[in-house]
Amino acid sequence: MEGTIYSLIPAVLMLILVIATRKVILSLGIGIIVGAFMLTQFNILEGIQLIWTNFYSIFVSDGALNTGNLYLLSFLVLLGITTAFLTASGGSQAFGRWAVQRIKTRKGAKLVPALLGIIIFIDDYFNALAVGQVARPVTDRHRISRANLAYYIDSTSAPITVISPISSWGAYIIGTIGSILAANEITQYQPLEAFVRMIPANFYVFAALLLVFLTIFLKLDVFSMKKHEQKAIKTGVLKDEEKGDIPGDLNDEFKDHSQGKISYLIWPIIALIAGTVGTMIVTGIQNTEGAVTALSIFENTDVNISLFTGGMIAVLLAAIMYMIQPGEKSGMGHVLIEGVKAMLPAIYILIFAWMIGDVISQMQTGEYLAGLVNQSNISTGFLPLLLFIVSGFMALATGTSWGTFGIMLPIAGEIAAVSDVTMILPALSAVLAGSVFGDHCSPISDTTILSSTGAGSDHIDHVVTQIPYAFIAATGAIIGYVLLAVTGGIVIPLVVTLVAVVVIGILIHIKNRSHYIPE
Repeated sequence: MEGTIYSLIPAVLMLILVIATRKVILSLGIGIIVGAFMLTQFNILEGIQLIWTNFYSIFVSDGALNTGNLYLLSFLVLLGITTAFLTASGGSQAFGRWAVQRIKTRKGAKLVPALLGIIIFIDDYFNALAVGQVARPVTDRHRISRANLAYYIDSTSAPITVISPISSWGAYIIGTIGSILAANEITQYQPLEAFVRMIPANFYVFAALLLVFLTIFLKLDVFSMKKHEQKAIKTGVLKDEEKGDIPGDLNDEFKDHSQGKISYLIWPIIALIAGTVGTMIVTGIQNTEGAVTALSIFENTDVNISLFTGGMIAVLLAAIMYMIQPGEKSGMGHVLIEGVKAMLPAIYILIFAWMIGDVISQMQTGEYLAGLVNQSNISTGFLPLLLFIVSGFMALATGTSWGTFGIMLPIAGEIAAVSDVTMILPALSAVLAGSVFGDHCSPISDTTILSSTGAGSDHIDHVVTQIPYAFIAATGAIIGYVLLAVTGGIVIPLVVTLVAVVVIGILIHIKNRSHYIPE
């Protein structure tokens, strides 16, 4: 069944169950079980053994600890503890009160995560979690739903990171492009130059970023998002209280501290950012052989250990500031326990997502979809459109942009090099665009999971509310790629893509206008 149309079954089943039941752990678990049994020809004992092996390999791989995963999971725990200290000290509340005095409108509050998401372009994980920590006190005060906050975080983190050469994504992509150009004996571009030239053809990214700001200024609340926002405005309830523990949320475990100050939030956040970025630079330099450049640093940096180091520094500083804080406060043990508990839902989801991702990888779902591209005989002008669609579905099904890059970029480069070398950059860019689109729609995407965590949103609420916006941006991108096939240009299709998104936004705005609730 591997590498055939049947390889789609676990992924499609999981996606259907997630949307139908809204129970992410249950849906992922069923997808894992079905996939494992398919891989073992429905031998129950072998299927159970495969499931155990997938779980075990998250922590131990090739006889050694899987330090990358362990560092990331540890960082989530450290972030939860940091958040608990920020809340228990009154720092979050103090920052919220300060922000309300200066940010007078919900529109202004929504701009905080949107702009921060663009400014913090170093890494998508770091972006998703850091932006959430800074923006949540502001958006909470202005009754902005957690699902809405998660959308702003998710729809700026991956898009801005994938077009930034000085980022963990950009460095990885540039390195991959270099090997593709060399393998196909293409010498007219250097890898960095090719990456920069590819940016304008990433229509989905620009459409998604534009849509974020249209959503803010035109109040484009659609489908489930409208319900979340109306409920937040009317009642002040920012998340669904009936869904139990929310990743990253402390559920009002701590009362406002009478002597809370903004500094109790600001300094630990600064320590988190400085510690993470500083360690990224240090590990990048240590891992670089030969000349050290800004690009080589981010190409060779160790993101997960950097996040862990930044998180550890933030926890230590937050704990020290909390201990020396005057006035009555909760015990250290209570703060630590609540911080860990807040992150357990995110950790459970992430582990299950990794497991089903491994099952889907063994089913060779990505290879099957890639084969469809290889077998197609469409006009080379429509190659970017086809690659965008296939890469989107692959990232949706597998939950990984990076995995999709690894499979689809070499295929796109080879097809374009053989059929029409002038299409190689648009083809590669379309793979990046489709991967981010699929990532935005996938409930098992680690970036999507961490965006939910950073926002303190129910994970499935975030997925369901973000999908319509992802499809609006994808519609604009598809129009652009069709026009690219017809004209062979990049600038006009990009402009038309953006215009299409604006037109769709205005139509939604006109339709919603009679239903607005005063803010």
